[in-house]
Amino acid sequence: MKLPSFDYACPATIGEAVALLAAHGGEAKPIAGGQSLVPMLAFRLAAPTLLVDLRQLGELRGIKITAAGVTLGAMVRWRDILNEPRLRQAHPLLVAAVEHIAHYQIRNRGTVGGSLAHADPAAELPGIAITCDAEIVALGGAGAREIVAGDFFRAALVTALRPDEIITEIRFPPWSRQRRYGFREFARRRGDFALAGAAVTFDDSEGKFRNVRVGAIGIADRPIRLTAAERTLEGQAIGDAVVAGCAAAAAAAVDPADDIHASRAYRKTLIGVMVERALRDAVARPIV
Repeated sequence: MKLPSFDYACPATIGEAVALLAAHGGEAKPIAGGQSLVPMLAFRLAAPTLLVDLRQLGELRGIKITAAGVTLGAMVRWRDILNEPRLRQAHPLLVAAVEHIAHYQIRNRGTVGGSLAHADPAAELPGIAITCDAEIVALGGAGAREIVAGDFFRAALVTALRPDEIITEIRFPPWSRQRRYGFREFARRRGDFALAGAAVTFDDSEGKFRNVRVGAIGIADRPIRLTAAERTLEGQAIGDAVVAGCAAAAAAAVDPADDIHASRAYRKTLIGVMVERALRDAVARPIV
């Protein structure tokens, strides 16, 4: 299908970009890599009067790794994450998830900010943001504000962003030296959207599960934390005996909808399997 008609602007500063969005009262859209927005335009699921191209905003491209954690600029591309060797120690779960995103060509163009703003319930980065208690920074006419990931994602393709706001960066807390992690997802074909996926982290505290995080994608209208599953592990001795119980709790905690891709019952079973496999990966993985 052909794209709808729209005007185009390519501002040189983020201030200009915000001003353009504000001037169009919610009828303008920022575009970064375009891997989500362009298909939506083609199917007339979006019809902005103005596209604000962010490609000149170099201040949104950096990757910062400090004692305070990892910060990704909104225009960082998936390939940038995979090509940054420091991230394999600073946040290996992030790297593991990005390796599952779409295909090589998409990873060359897709951006961190675009994925967060698009808020697809099956997308990997929103799931990692929820699992790791990340913080998303947005800039608008009223200034900058910090939004915790748990408050950012509202529903499928709906976020807490205001019409004049642009995501500038996402911040992840520091990675513990005792942390283990696992990421699993299932799709019909490599690169397709996940029917279900799970991200898990925990700290190995003298052989016990501590600070457990279990996140899920593809089984609700947004990425979610499976707190009931987390509670089955917290404080328990690390080993296979409690992993099955956590997987069962994960399956029991979700209520996915039937759709053309999978039934409710299939997805409930599938998320349990993904959680179990991610946990077994984490238990077997040496601490980085």
